[in-house]
Amino acid sequence: MSMKVYVGNLPFSVDDEKLRELFAPFGDIEEVQVIKDKFSGRSKGFGFVTFANKEDAEKAIAKMNDKETEGRNLKVNEAKPMDPDRPRPPRRDFGGGGGRGRDFGGGGGRGRRF
Repeated sequence: MSMKVYVGNLPFSVDDEKLRELFAPFGDIEEVQVIKDKFSGRSKGFGFVTFANKEDAEKAIAKMNDKETEGRNLKVNEAKPMDPDRPRPPRRDFGGGGGRGRDFGGGGGRGRRF
């Protein structure tokens, strides 16, 4: 039975191919994914490796957790499904709502006069 492993604190230079290379010595890998920011495409510093069998995944966790890679100590453990009840941080509002209620002048004399 396959098992998915979480790999955190990845150097930002690690891509899918490099992550596969790091974990290939431990067994057959079904899937590798470095998580990337959807806007910038830059790594978020974590990813997942799915091993074909649980024993290989456990071996990788034991050998790779806290292993130094490019100056960073990896955090490796069994991946857990996202908890739907987990509190999420509030979304940040960066404004840009079309200027509702704000008048910066220049609107045909409707703005405040300074």
